[in-house]
Amino acid sequence: MSHVPTYLRSLVLPMVFTILLIPSSCHHVDPRLSLAANSVVTHPTEPIRLAAYLPWFGHPGHINVGYSSVDRVAIEKQVDAAKRFGIVAFVVNWYGAQHDFEDKAYALMQEVAAEKSFQVALMYDEDDSDPASATDRVIADLQYAYDHYIGAHAVVARQAYMHYQGRPMIFIFPKNGHTDWHRVRQAVNAWDDPPLLIFKDIPAEYANAFDGFYAWVNPGQQGWQPDGSNWGQQYLDNFYKTMESDYPSKITVGAAWAAFDDSKASWSQNRKMDSRCGRTFEDTLRLFSHYNQQHPMPFLMVETWNDYEEGTAIEKGLNPCK
Repeated sequence: MSHVPTYLRSLVLPMVFTILLIPSSCHHVDPRLSLAANSVVTHPTEPIRLAAYLPWFGHPGHINVGYSSVDRVAIEKQVDAAKRFGIVAFVVNWYGAQHDFEDKAYALMQEVAAEKSFQVALMYDEDDSDPASATDRVIADLQYAYDHYIGAHAVVARQAYMHYQGRPMIFIFPKNGHTDWHRVRQAVNAWDDPPLLIFKDIPAEYANAFDGFYAWVNPGQQGWQPDGSNWGQQYLDNFYKTMESDYPSKITVGAAWAAFDDSKASWSQNRKMDSRCGRTFEDTLRLFSHYNQQHPMPFLMVETWNDYEEGTAIEKGLNPCK
C-alpha cells in the first residue's frame, strides 16, 4: 500500500474494516487481517503496535489453553504470528522474581525475541501482598528486572528489551495503591539507564512520577452491563481527551480490545464486554485512529494477545457470529 496518496493514508485504519467486512448477516472482523493491512502503511502518525501478553499458562491454577508459557516452540510460534501483522513487541505481565514460573516464562520470551528481531517490555504488577512494605518491594522487584533483563549487565538477551527515545520502557499495572511512586521514581532514576515508567490510567496524585500512561480495558463510568453492550467508548474518549488537554508532554499509549469476559477466571466478577461480532475491536481502533489523527500517539497496545481467562485474547482471532 506504499502507493496510497498521503492525504488518504490517515484514513486507512477506518477503511480497513469496511474492506474486510463479510457481506452477510454476520458482521465479522478478523483482528489479524485488520492490523496486518494497516501495518504496511508508512505515515508519520502511524503508531508502534504492541500487544499485552500473559505468561502463566501451563502453571497450576490457570486454565488449559493448549500450550505452556515455558515451551520454547510455542513462544516462537506466537512471536512469528505477532510479527505477521505488525506487532513489534509483547508487553509481558510480570510479578517479580518471587513468581518463579512467570519469571522463567518472561526470560524465555526475551531470549526468543532476541533471536527473532522482536522486542519485549515488562508490565509489572504492583506487589500488594504487604501494604506496609509495598514501596520497598516494588523497588526491589524493579531492581531485579534491571539487573537481569534491562541494564548493561543484564544476563538475558538485553538487546531485545524495548526502548523508546533511547530509554527502556516499564509498564506499571497498579493494585491497591499502597506504593509511594515518588520514592520508586527516585530509586529508578539512580540507574545508569533510567526507564520510562508508563502507568495504567492517570493517577492524579502521582502523575509527575510517570513518563506516560496507557489505557486499559474498561467500560467507563456506566460500568459493566449484564449484556456486555458497553464497549468502553466513554472511558476511551475521556482518556484521550485528558491526555491531550492535561498531559500533552507525556507518552500516550492508546488501546484496542476485542471483548472481555472473566467467567473462566478463578477471580471472576462476572464482568462482560461483548465482541459484537468484531465491532468492539473495530470501534476501539476507530476511536484511536480519530484521536491519533488530531494528536499523534506513539503507541497502540492490543489488549490482549492471549488472556483467555478474561476473554480478551486475539491470538486465535475473534469468535464468528452465530
